[in-house]
Amino acid sequence: MPLPFRLRPAAVRARPGARPCAPSGGRRPILLSLSLTLLAVLLAGSAPVVAQERPRPTDRARPPVDVVVATVNNAHMIELQRQSAQFEQANPDIRLRWLTLEESTLRQRVASAVLRGGAQYDVVTIGLYETQVWGRQGWLQALKPPPAWDEADLLPAIRQGLSIDGRLHALPFYGESSMLMYRKDLAERHNVRLPERPTWRQVADAASRMHDPSEGVHGICLRGKPGWGDNMALILTMVNAHGGQWFDMGWRPQVDSPPWQAAVGLYVDLMRRYGPPGAEADSYNELLARFRQGQCAIWVDATIAASFLEDPAGSQVAGRVGYTLAPQAVTAKGAGWLWAWTLAVPVGSRQPEAARRFVAWASSRAYVAQVARTRGWAAVPTGTRRSTYRESGFQRAAAAFYAAELRALDAINPDDATVPRSPYQGVQYAAIPEFQTIGIAVGQQIAAALAGRQTVAQALQAAQRLAEQEMRRAGYY
Repeated sequence: MPLPFRLRPAAVRARPGARPCAPSGGRRPILLSLSLTLLAVLLAGSAPVVAQERPRPTDRARPPVDVVVATVNNAHMIELQRQSAQFEQANPDIRLRWLTLEESTLRQRVASAVLRGGAQYDVVTIGLYETQVWGRQGWLQALKPPPAWDEADLLPAIRQGLSIDGRLHALPFYGESSMLMYRKDLAERHNVRLPERPTWRQVADAASRMHDPSEGVHGICLRGKPGWGDNMALILTMVNAHGGQWFDMGWRPQVDSPPWQAAVGLYVDLMRRYGPPGAEADSYNELLARFRQGQCAIWVDATIAASFLEDPAGSQVAGRVGYTLAPQAVTAKGAGWLWAWTLAVPVGSRQPEAARRFVAWASSRAYVAQVARTRGWAAVPTGTRRSTYRESGFQRAAAAFYAAELRALDAINPDDATVPRSPYQGVQYAAIPEFQTIGIAVGQQIAAALAGRQTVAQALQAAQRLAEQEMRRAGYY
């Protein structure tokens, strides 16, 4: 659900050489139609989350300061909490307090707190989208890690996506693109050959040949759950690959254009023919479980999934998965997405110096080495640093997929992700405040088409009207 406030277009400054994230005709000052009453209702509507604490060394002369970290409940972030005891031992003047939340709850809680000044949390886990939008609004502190942190070691797309006017506004914990994952054993059995960068038509042919419901195998599994970070993340890469975009240079939505019709039509057809039943409820976690259980022949999703597919302790298909770049159509531009979970410090942090010290440690090469030493190279966060992919230990642990993952990340340019010129930054999103509302609404219409409640044409016509209304209301044209 979108938050009960609207961010009006502000005078957003684009980085030198980058395309602007604002209407060319100028923008009104930002209007925040969010009252304290609405905030109280929002925060009261969720049960309180109790911070996790454990005994720590204390300094009687100077008690440690509390640094509150709001983060998402995924495997890498849970590992960060385990590893953070090392940070506290090395920094006895800092005590970490963790709030671990499900992704949608995290977004809502953090957005509300940052909008109010950010004093509730000292460190927030956010994505590339929030980094760009909130950073340009002045809600995040610019970060300058120490020289040993090695900013030049960041993968170019990640560094670019987290920088505003050349300064980092969040530090990356792990990053990802998207790629195609497929069952090599099934492909061999059905004489399927997939090149390093297949086309969506080749994918459709492969899915039809490997689809075998009698064996409990679906030809293809794709995200169906509605949301700008759920089904729309995948669909937008399909739209890009078919030559489409979110908005033209006049900020007019293009949701009912021919590239959208081709991409969404193919998506719905694939899922109805060869996808699992009830696909409109599936997102990353559900599809990861399906693929690990051997229920999917082909899956196009986050590169970060590969390490879980190759884990023999939890995956029935470990050692039997092949990896290619995300499929193209008329172009490969924007065919794979770009995302990162990052650590940022809101401007209202009560302990900014301590918070900056923690996020620099958690995103450092030293942290990667610590995880490798204590948990093994298969457990390290990936997708952010070139040095990780050069480590022989990581190459051995991730031999099945690390090269494909790096190729996918190197293939992305978030400032040039569409064939027609676009006024926004982002691959599978547009870095403007209004995008969340639009992305959710469009995702819901497409999910309804997937469920058979309306046609693709009806879904895109309705989505276009909703997008136009939102952009007009916000003053873009």
